Amino acid sequence: RDSLRFIEVLTALWETLKGILPLTAILLLFQVLVLRKPLENVKDFMLGIVFASIGLHLFLKGTNMSLIPLGDSVGRNLYVLDRKWLIILIGFVIGYFGTLVEPALKTLALEVEELSAGAIPHKLLIHTVAGGFGFGMAVGLYKIITNTPFIKIILPLLAIVFVLSIFAPQPYGSIAMDSASATTGPVNIPINMALAVGLASIIEDVDPLLSGFGIVGLTSIGAMISVLLLSMWVKFM
Repeated sequence: RDSLRFIEVLTALWETLKGILPLTAILLLFQVLVLRKPLENVKDFMLGIVFASIGLHLFLKGTNMSLIPLGDSVGRNLYVLDRKWLIILIGFVIGYFGTLVEPALKTLALEVEELSAGAIPHKLLIHTVAGGFGFGMAVGLYKIITNTPFIKIILPLLAIVFVLSIFAPQPYGSIAMDSASATTGPVNIPINMALAVGLASIIEDVDPLLSGFGIVGLTSIGAMISVLLLSMWVKFM
């Protein structure tokens, strides 16, 4: 039994490694053959690949064991609450705090602060994006609870983004686009997808496949709107 378990672990680790090796090989070939630049430290490079593979494998394993089941369980049990506004508020809170721990967003915010010479503080950007993400999450749960067609939700939000982007000073338009991408990271996606699908699967007359998906897009649009609104505040203050 132990040997079978060990083989399963190695197989899963190899599957993760197969996802990393092709990208690494392409970058390595481009570095050596095209740019003709040798690796500065081959030992650290090889050790880094091992660490990255093990770390990614453990993260994916932990996500499947904890975040996804927890999100699905919370989603399935949310509907026992009598007040719909409370479900929507909980969705906002989960989306907000989930965004605060996204490593990609933190990296982006620090880069923006550095390039703007401190004009856009990284903490302000992070909390602004988190608020927008939480808003998108709340809208997504509202769509599921009320079984509202997706097109009736997405079109007004896209119209808001379009109008705000016209008046937003640069570089906020570009920052809004990148912020939306940075929120869809390894923490938010498993929790929010599982939460939405779990909630949709427990409501009568609601198709989980039709209603449970699309929430990631709504949260990204919410993040864009919040950054564009921040640009309006900066412009007129």
